[in-house]
Amino acid sequence: MDLTVALTALAVILPVELPDKTFVATLVLATRFRPLQVWVGVALAFAVQTAIAVTVGGLIAQLPRTPVLVLVALLFAVGAVLLWRSAAGADAEEAQTEAEVTAKVGAGAQTGRGHALKAVGTSFVVLFLAEWGDLSQLFTAGLAAQTGDPVSVFAGAWLALLLVSGAGALLGRALLARLRLATVRRIGAAVCAVLAVVSAAGVLGT
Repeated sequence: MDLTVALTALAVILPVELPDKTFVATLVLATRFRPLQVWVGVALAFAVQTAIAVTVGGLIAQLPRTPVLVLVALLFAVGAVLLWRSAAGADAEEAQTEAEVTAKVGAGAQTGRGHALKAVGTSFVVLFLAEWGDLSQLFTAGLAAQTGDPVSVFAGAWLALLLVSGAGALLGRALLARLRLATVRRIGAAVCAVLAVVSAAGVLGT
């Protein structure tokens, strides 16, 4: 495993997911079930999704190098623009996501009283369905395609998702109260912009 590639994946995914559905959904689930049980379910869901993303990226990496780098550069450039533009409405989006996840989970489960299997299963299903096709999954596939190292990308991306979901389960509201979601999202945009430039430079160097 390449530590540099893994750390790059961590640095890309962490600011993208910190103010995103992952954090908010885990926060809501942790108010219905035990936080550790929620985290286990969420971690399993992300393991499957990240494995699928790096597999797709690994397959893309088998294509001719120049088209792959062009595609990856465009992906990161578009992602940077979307993250930057969405920063202003980050707080409103967080409230909307919280309401949606609360409706999905329902009011039947009570804090700390849910059966362990139910808590893990519910958390797995909610996050597995909620996260398909979001920026973090696309970026994970893009990094795997760019680096040709799906194992290292998987390690870094999954660790980032574990950190974000763990923070949501354990810290929840306290962390949200101290985070400026718009700032975190702009940091993510800057990271994506740098990766877009790096990918574009790779095109010129091929």
